[in-house]
Amino acid sequence: MMDFVLNFPLFTVVLSLMAAVICSVLPWKAARALAVSVAGVCLAMSVSVLTRGILTGESVTYMMGRFPAPWGNEFRFGILEPLFATLFGAVLLLCLLGGNHAFEKKVEGRRHLYFTMVLLVQASLCALCYTNDIFTGYVFVEICTLSSCGILIIRGSGRSITAATRYMIFSLMGSGLFLLGIILIYDVTGHLLMPNLHQAIHELWGTGDYRMPLKVTISLLVVGLAIKSGLFPFHFWMADTYGAALPGSAGILSGIISKGYIFLLIKIIFNVIGQDVFYASGAQNVLFTFGVLGMVVGSVSAIRQDDINRMVAFSSAAQIGYIYMGIGISATAGMTAAVFHILTHALTKPPLFLAASRLSEVSGGSKKFDDLTGAGHRNHVAGFSFTVGALSMVGIPVFMGFVSKVLFASAGVHAGHKMMFTLVALAISTVLNVVYFLRTVIRIYTAGETADETDSALVVPWSRQKTYAVVALLFAAANVAIGVHAQPVIDLLSRGLTLLG
Repeated sequence: MMDFVLNFPLFTVVLSLMAAVICSVLPWKAARALAVSVAGVCLAMSVSVLTRGILTGESVTYMMGRFPAPWGNEFRFGILEPLFATLFGAVLLLCLLGGNHAFEKKVEGRRHLYFTMVLLVQASLCALCYTNDIFTGYVFVEICTLSSCGILIIRGSGRSITAATRYMIFSLMGSGLFLLGIILIYDVTGHLLMPNLHQAIHELWGTGDYRMPLKVTISLLVVGLAIKSGLFPFHFWMADTYGAALPGSAGILSGIISKGYIFLLIKIIFNVIGQDVFYASGAQNVLFTFGVLGMVVGSVSAIRQDDINRMVAFSSAAQIGYIYMGIGISATAGMTAAVFHILTHALTKPPLFLAASRLSEVSGGSKKFDDLTGAGHRNHVAGFSFTVGALSMVGIPVFMGFVSKVLFASAGVHAGHKMMFTLVALAISTVLNVVYFLRTVIRIYTAGETADETDSALVVPWSRQKTYAVVALLFAAANVAIGVHAQPVIDLLSRGLTLLG
């Protein structure tokens, strides 16, 4: 049985791709049922692969068709790869279920194509987690980019088309730089398979040959994926993109798609460039600098918004900055903090977008803060879910966000000359988080001036939003459970990073 589980990573990609094609010709309700079913099956397979990795503690290379490279292709997985495939699959499934209400209200035509795009996103993210070939990674990066535009533009409104266009421009800029990096690295080494690239780069760096071309290559790969994931100063597309997207789509885009690109970058750092070479090249200092700037600028931009969706979107830019700051600190404590924060953000940001949509619905459809007064009383589930997410992002104990900030602070203390910058950035960002998140929580629970603002006729009962209530509670439960019992998760991530390297 253990040997059969080794086929599951490939099955998740192939099954998602096949189901995506089938959804394109089905009625939309059948397409939705198929998409949800396939997402559930793929999630179960990812959990099985993760369980095997935890029990065996080894990394496995899976050759497709038993043909070695360059004729065949390879997947590689230990602990971290199936862990993130599980995370991405779980969040995607919950966003599909939790965002269904808004989908039915706001999308009229071509509904079945939405589920085709979602399944393509799932196939892409699974491939990014498991692939052992850098060019295969690029192919699925592009599939993910096009699918992301698809789930964004499905509403067909002028605003969503504009947002998708801006998103595409930035994404193609990042993709182009990433592809140039792959071309250069192939020209220098003659390899595309990650282990072969790692060996060749290590030897070339050790001899001192091609150091400048290697630095240029590393820069192109890193900057390309940093642009695609929304690192400052390439984060300005986020507000329009997430604001124009459906709530479920915004959760998928912010919670897992941007993290898929970051996880591919982490794999490249460990499996292609090598930790020693990467941290000797100086690239980590660039990521650290722009990560810190992103934390502050993203938070300041969030404070200036009067639209709840745009506020949450700019908050995402700040959280992406946290992740890149951690990568820039070190390959040990800093990287562990960064990987843990990917988990935190993936489980916290989607429920914020889903809740913001529900709060807007009971506020006359407005997303303006003035109109959201008392919205938490009109929709108790959404108010609860938003409050949990906000408290986590602020860093209140018992939530995942608190653990993330402790890990970043701990890594910063041992970061030498970066210590002061890290701790100051964390302090400033935390204060700014308190300003805009707790301000919003206070707003949605503040009683309005008129008596009818919390009239029972406006209150949405649990019975009318059962599916969303279950999704919101699952996100909240995961946040608190990991926040309270974080050490086993941290240990698991450390083991996964060891196997990754």
